[in-house]
Amino acid sequence: MSQQIIRRTGKWMRGVWRVSCFSWMVLLFGLFGWAQAASIQTPQIPIQLEKKLSSLLGPQDAAVVAAPDGRILASIHGDKLLTPASTLKVLTALAALRHLGADYRYPTDIFHSPKGDLIIKGYGDPLLLSENLDAIARQLAGQIKEVGALVLDDSYFAYPIDIPGRKRSFEPYDAPNGALCVNFNTVYFKKENGHWASAEPQTPLLPSIIPKIEASGLTTGRMTLAADRDESLRYTGELFGHFLNKAGILVKGPIVLGSLENGEDQLLEHYLSPQRLTDVIANLMAFSNNFIANQLMLTMGAQVGGAPATVDKGVKVLQHFYHEILGIQTGQIVEGSGLSRGNQVSARTMLLLLEKFAPYANLLRHNGRQWYKTGTLKDVHTRVGYLESVNGDYYRFVVMLNTPGKTTDRVMKALERELK
Repeated sequence: MSQQIIRRTGKWMRGVWRVSCFSWMVLLFGLFGWAQAASIQTPQIPIQLEKKLSSLLGPQDAAVVAAPDGRILASIHGDKLLTPASTLKVLTALAALRHLGADYRYPTDIFHSPKGDLIIKGYGDPLLLSENLDAIARQLAGQIKEVGALVLDDSYFAYPIDIPGRKRSFEPYDAPNGALCVNFNTVYFKKENGHWASAEPQTPLLPSIIPKIEASGLTTGRMTLAADRDESLRYTGELFGHFLNKAGILVKGPIVLGSLENGEDQLLEHYLSPQRLTDVIANLMAFSNNFIANQLMLTMGAQVGGAPATVDKGVKVLQHFYHEILGIQTGQIVEGSGLSRGNQVSARTMLLLLEKFAPYANLLRHNGRQWYKTGTLKDVHTRVGYLESVNGDYYRFVVMLNTPGKTTDRVMKALERELK
């Protein structure tokens, strides 16, 4: 009897074993098939990515890469504080989107005084261009036929405006900031048939600018107006006068610096820029314009801390956004463009900024698989952005090189090659 039980038990155990083996085989093949499917859906990540990047970086460099799902794929000196150069503009753009709003449009107000003067009050519009002055003049043409003096009111910003890192030079990246500036406080010119001429058809070359061009020693290109507030305002006033005359409005008086003094001035035009804040940011990123970045910083200072805007108020807004809103405890922010070496951030911090900026990634420059922002100072080359995968997802990357002689080219080639 016991032997029969043993034999039956043995048969039962062999049956269980066969079923169990079959079940495990099904499970294993199922897992294998799932793994194959997952490998098709998820971009393959090279195991040696961090080692390859490390071989391209020096002790004063950093790189951090994140997968589309947020996993950190490589981090070399990720917490080291370095100079971000113009990649800092991503922070300024994020802060502006929070404090001003994506649909914010800069105003410029035009008043008519009881004496017949035209008062032009600016609020820091960084994209106040010749085309805008032309539009304002044409809108005013139906209301007035002549004016006395052109009174320029730039009191929305406090002066002097000392941006850390900015120098007095003819370079456009050193253009001075102000509440009432036209064409980025720059002039675009060329020499044609032995004569000075404007290099853009919508903007006349004003006679008063020619001596400055000749003093620069340049023969063509874009140059900034000097850090002199009066010179900048005079240029704005002369351009306004040109377009007013073109629209049939006679300007009889001089150009003077002034402000609204009483409630008797009549508002003729509350002109809103046709460009929303997202358009301003797209221009900021496309041309890496320091003037635009610090106009945004100053505007935020006035919005949060009250007019007039000051550099100190603007920097405090950026610092509060950086430390309190984003929760970043390391680093230092001293202005909004990245022009100053006093700005110090880590690659991991830049990766966080990219995470927050992702909904606006299309405002960055685009080339091939990359949406990116670069930064350059002497011995500093940085590049941050998004790299598209084969599945249409995006890796985030930060490359910060503070080693003399290095550029981001080799690092980016390696990333493009390894991240598919």
